Amino acid sequence: MEILSQMWSFLGLLTVLQNVLPSQILSLLHSLYESLQDFFSPFAYFEIPEFNDYCGVDVNDLYRHVNLYLNSVNPATTCRRFTLSRSKSSNRVSFTVAPNHTLHDSFNGHTLSWTHHVETVQDSLEERRGFSLKLPKRHRQAILSPYLDLVTSRAEEFERVSRERRLFTNNGHGSYESGWVSVPFRHPSTFETLALEPQLRQQITDDLTAFANGKEFYHRVGRAWKRGYLLYGPPGSGKSSLIAAMANYLCYDVYDLELTKVSDNSELRALLIQTTNRSIIVIEDIDCSVNLTADRLSKTKRTAPAKGSSRDHESEENGRVTLSGLLNFTDGLWSCCGEERIIVFTTNHRDNVDPALVRCGRMDVHVSLGTCGIHAFKALAGNYLGLESHPLFDVVESCIRSGGSLTPAQVGEILLRNRRDCEVAIKAVISAMQARILGAEREPIEYEEMAKSPESLERGLMESPENWEASSPGRKKRKDGGSVSGSGSVSWEKKVKFLVRLRSLTKSDSGRRGC
Repeated sequence: MEILSQMWSFLGLLTVLQNVLPSQILSLLHSLYESLQDFFSPFAYFEIPEFNDYCGVDVNDLYRHVNLYLNSVNPATTCRRFTLSRSKSSNRVSFTVAPNHTLHDSFNGHTLSWTHHVETVQDSLEERRGFSLKLPKRHRQAILSPYLDLVTSRAEEFERVSRERRLFTNNGHGSYESGWVSVPFRHPSTFETLALEPQLRQQITDDLTAFANGKEFYHRVGRAWKRGYLLYGPPGSGKSSLIAAMANYLCYDVYDLELTKVSDNSELRALLIQTTNRSIIVIEDIDCSVNLTADRLSKTKRTAPAKGSSRDHESEENGRVTLSGLLNFTDGLWSCCGEERIIVFTTNHRDNVDPALVRCGRMDVHVSLGTCGIHAFKALAGNYLGLESHPLFDVVESCIRSGGSLTPAQVGEILLRNRRDCEVAIKAVISAMQARILGAEREPIEYEEMAKSPESLERGLMESPENWEASSPGRKKRKDGGSVSGSGSVSWEKKVKFLVRLRSLTKSDSGRRGC
């Protein structure tokens, strides 16, 4: 009882001193007390406020990084209470440490702790937030700097992966404050679902990974941190799907640049400046967007211009996007105004693109996308039909080797229409490949007709090559009853021998079901 009485007396004395002593002396005593506490404490404390000033204008970027870093670690075993939240535009649940609670962390064998302080400003509804970092005082010089570097890198990686990706397109007003409009980018294409040969898929993913992790390398060699991809191939070969898979793999935004909406080179430059880091800038059908190749041809053919013609030509170039402007866009001084960007050109005809646009340094990687190989077909069969193997896969492979391969879009459409019956779907693909081998490409409606009548499909596969020749709509009959083929009688005999072998393979597998 005597100890309690003395404690109450001491507290009463402190109360009296607070009312009697000036505020300056009280502040000095409080600072002296904190200094003594810091001197004898084995820990060092670092405060990280939400704002760098007291006006609440200059946001402390380190506070945001700490908040993201604490989201990236598992708090269940290190924090007893935290706040959950989810934005309207994201399906990911994020959390923050509850006010005045502590989360423990470890680094290089040392235990550290983060405390989230939230204080209400007097006579105001505003709150003052901040994090307090506690770490061993003896090792603070060796811990603080590398640990904060780790926090920053983890936070940037977490932000890149967790943030909602956007698909941008130019609205025709690039010279104003914002020349882009956007929608959420939710394309489901991934490298696992793409119809690519395994070697090509591995080469592309390795190159993308090396680019994303190459910040120090690009700075060391003195190159802008960007990469150019040229995707070329026939329609339906998967160029757009590959771009979407690249964006999902790297977690980048996509800027779809429509050159026909760009008025001149100045607007093109303004659009480039408005793009963000970690993005893919796409110009599809580069050979059809604007007549760029004609610029070079017109300059080489122009001789002895008449008076006033050069001035008219100059004003004409100022009113549209030129080849020179696009070259500066991809590889000029303005192309390095941002970092970690990928520029992608697509075309159906590579030869129609000006060589200056696709040289090394502008388009670093050239990817040829064509018809399906056997591995790509198996990937599509797995996606659409859920098949890993089937007896008719050998027949499909024989058709592919003999020149009957189709584009991924064609194969995907056939499998989609016949997805309820696996064997009918594969036989429909085989029938379409046979038609290509015979030189008679069928219309899409014929795929649908084949799907509606499996008996006719079975009968078509079992028919002899002579009947295929007679029923092929692309073949003309001679007056003497023979047939005319554009590839000659020798190549036709080879096709007949192959189809006879193909018929025997199909006949041996017709009794088995792969689904």
